[in-house]
Amino acid sequence: MSHTIISTDKAPAAIGTYSQAVRAGDLLFISGQIPLNPESMEMVSDDFEEQAVQAFTNLKAVVDAADASMEQIIKINISMTDLSNFAIVNTVMSTFFSEPYPARAAVGVAELPKGSQIEIEAIVSFAG
Repeated sequence: MSHTIISTDKAPAAIGTYSQAVRAGDLLFISGQIPLNPESMEMVSDDFEEQAVQAFTNLKAVVDAADASMEQIIKINISMTDLSNFAIVNTVMSTFFSEPYPARAAVGVAELPKGSQIEIEAIVSFAG
């Protein structure tokens, strides 16, 4: 199966050996988005809520670059360095999605790239 690389300057450039997203057939796999400002490549803020908003904004930029919509996301994985921010993630996520919500996992991790407090990855479906 062939695959297509998706890239946009409206989301942070890859900081390692990966693509922003890869489409394979009817699925798009979006790499983890952290709260970097895509223009400066600097962390948007030390505030968790502002980081969450920027991470979701970066995710949406990659979705848009693939000519998809947030409603086509079927699975989200969220990594956080402090799970006590779970309620904030729910509030921020509700501004980017409406029901029916995608499947989701939220996990606590010791550390994320660039000192980020949150990282979000997603799978988008183009089927149906």
